Amino acid sequence: MHTLYESDSFSVTHMLANGEAEDQAPEKTERYPLGVPSLARHGFEIVDKRSNKEVYLDGSWAELFQQHIMAWQVNTPTQEEVEDTLEQYAELAQTPVQVH
Repeated sequence: MHTLYESDSFSVTHMLANGEAEDQAPEKTERYPLGVPSLARHGFEIVDKRSNKEVYLDGSWAELFQQHIMAWQVNTPTQEEVEDTLEQYAELAQTPVQVH
């Protein structure tokens, strides 16, 4: 889990749900001598602090958001541009933020 962005309005965290650590080999079994196949899943949690709601982007939504991040690495956006993009994703947020 890596926090990618933090402001007064938003927080963005990259979640590696079941991805393997780089130094950890896949589990080998008799049936799978090269290791048990698994899909590395990742996603992004966007918290809208203004509304206290969050959205978890997975699958194609996560891939689309990853494209935004890669574009931001090429052309550094202003904070306003980042916040505008996050606001668009935050419109999907339905889950109230809960503290555990």
